[in-house]
Amino acid sequence: MKLLIDLGNSRLKWALWDGAQLQRGATLTHARSDGESADGNAAAVDFSALWKDLPAVNAIWVASVAASALEQALTRSLNAHFAVPVRYARSPATACGVRNAYSAPARLGIDRFLGMVAAHRETAAPAVVASCGTALALDAVGSDGRHLGGLIAPAPALMRQALLENTARLGELTPAPIADFADTTAAAVESGTWLAAVALVERFARRAQAAFGMTPALILCGGGARRLAPLLELEHRHEADLVLRGLAHFADADGK
Repeated sequence: MKLLIDLGNSRLKWALWDGAQLQRGATLTHARSDGESADGNAAAVDFSALWKDLPAVNAIWVASVAASALEQALTRSLNAHFAVPVRYARSPATACGVRNAYSAPARLGIDRFLGMVAAHRETAAPAVVASCGTALALDAVGSDGRHLGGLIAPAPALMRQALLENTARLGELTPAPIADFADTTAAAVESGTWLAAVALVERFARRAQAAFGMTPALILCGGGARRLAPLLELEHRHEADLVLRGLAHFADADGK
């Protein structure tokens, strides 16, 4: 049994992997949407409750895009509970049939690489992976595993935060519906940030279609995927555990 952990900028997700099925665990939110830890000290996040009832495992794999202080806190917690080493996955030039487009492969976020691994291993067609978390990350991978490259932009919550911090007269924004033609400032900000994300995703997917010569599967993941999904006009599907499934393939291949 392997323990798989997806440590993002805002949330931690984990699952047990027996080689056939993922047994999903609880999600821990360790930071606000603006990236600040809830208590102001990322290294003080308490992970211990996540592992207290888990059985023994024979391997621990972590996919992390979080700060090193949070990784260190996580490693200490895991070492205190389990008797196996903690292995951090890093993006390679190639693994599990996916060929990284980055000239410096390790600079590609491991969550992005693993999302492509899962898409490539589980989808016959080329794919566009759109991860909407703290950032909005887009990647295109061919049916042959070749990564075309990708884009990174602020996700809607981060766009909204940037407006609040850098615009003098917005004031406090109350929750508002998304509309094509907003009639309040709150609705204009909410609509503008989410529809900006929609426009980028759909443009990227159409450019990928032109590059592949066929329509790629559009796969959504990340904490904002459920909000993004109904706004898209292109056919798509939501895969909440995409990174963890990619990590399962990666761990089974021992990172190769």
